[in-house]
Amino acid sequence: MSNTLPQKELKGSVVKYSDDRAKVLSVKEEGVTFISYRDGKHIHLTPESSVHAQKDLGADIIIPLDILLPQHATPKKRIEALHRTHRWEARSLREHIKNPKNQAMYAVIHGGTDEQLRELSLKYLCSLPFSGIAIGGSLGSTKTEMNQVLSFMSPRLPPNLPIHLLGIGDPESIDSVVRFGIDTLDSAFPTRLGRHGTIFVDGGVNLILKRSEYKRDFDKPLVPGCTCPVCKTYSRGYVHHLLKAQEPLAKTLGSIHNLHFMFEKMRVIREMILNDDL
Repeated sequence: MSNTLPQKELKGSVVKYSDDRAKVLSVKEEGVTFISYRDGKHIHLTPESSVHAQKDLGADIIIPLDILLPQHATPKKRIEALHRTHRWEARSLREHIKNPKNQAMYAVIHGGTDEQLRELSLKYLCSLPFSGIAIGGSLGSTKTEMNQVLSFMSPRLPPNLPIHLLGIGDPESIDSVVRFGIDTLDSAFPTRLGRHGTIFVDGGVNLILKRSEYKRDFDKPLVPGCTCPVCKTYSRGYVHHLLKAQEPLAKTLGSIHNLHFMFEKMRVIREMILNDDL
């Protein structure tokens, strides 16, 4: 875990605060201590308490506590973090299997863009009885670097387990990563863009609805042909007005459309896989 990130990474940069909000105080073998950004309280998180929190939330897939270092970290720090993460994941799994509750736990493969560390992480974690594999850690600073990591890992991934890619969820990346055997993904990207007025369009350039060119488009749906409830009900001009007026409804409508877009995209991909077109 690190509070410094001098160059932008593919998964995004760390939010920098001028005060002590969300500051990590220590990372030790037992766990992590940090300051809550809500009320300033010190919170101690261990692999075991992280598992319990996710179980209490009713998570379908539980992700073990891990250490995500920026790509610029020294080789020594990366190796130390990798081995500690492995120990934490083993502790998490032991805690999980005490009471599975029909929930799955995925191993998180680390190693950044270092192929030797990726292979080391994969071999160790595949020796443990996890329900699936999640590809985590830094994936580099470009989509090319991400694809290189996935290309290296793809033939080494266990064919009998579901494969999840952590933190990647933009439409362009999805088109490429599914070809490496990725089954599921998670990302705040679609809703984050939707909240700020960027609307996904199939096969075209995304709409930036804050632009003044849309302020009089009261006779045009958000995206013509889209079947989501937003596009069937609201116009571009109206949503543009909501965004400029900073109405909270604009964030909701943008998020609903982008999520619908993602659901439809994944439905099409599933059909292509079933039809052996992908």
